[in-house]
Amino acid sequence: MKKLFALLALASVAQVAVSAEVVGNAKAAENKVAMCIGCHAIPGYKATFPEVYQVPMIGGQSAKYIESALKAYRKGDRKHPSMRGIAGSLSDQDIADLAAYYSQQK
Repeated sequence: MKKLFALLALASVAQVAVSAEVVGNAKAAENKVAMCIGCHAIPGYKATFPEVYQVPMIGGQSAKYIESALKAYRKGDRKHPSMRGIAGSLSDQDIADLAAYYSQQK
């Protein structure tokens, strides 16, 4: 009986850990934005790979939008190769942190 109780307790703890939502930390993102600012912090910047592309300013966008876009790039639903490579290197926590950071920018 003790083993069964221990297994049930362990399973409920594991379920809580799996279902916990990732919360973005804007302060933590300060060490993660270097890969973003080279394009997204330059007004009017245009990338030329794979074609000429107007790079959007992401400061001030909603956190949910930024998270959604980065996850879509990571998954391959959005096709820009540079963004796909960058997003592919990000964890869910990184994405949440970056989204929190940029949503607070003006």
